[in-house]
Amino acid sequence: MAKILSENNRTLYQCEICGYRYGERAWAEKCEAWCKEHRSCNLEIIVHGLPATMSAARAGKSSERRLKT
Repeated sequence: MAKILSENNRTLYQCEICGYRYGERAWAEKCEAWCKEHRSCNLEIIVHGLPATMSAARAGKSSERRLKT
């Protein structure tokens, strides 16, 4: 099940496997299902994701997302 986040008064949904965030729960769940089955990301799914926040970039966090092993 996708993780629910709140950022800038907006509800976001995050794939718990790769960390991509989405504005719609359905895309986060599709991403999570793909990641579990294939241990990779699917470009047709992640194009619906949201860009990394500027606060994460300022904190030195990479916008590159990695699958948990």
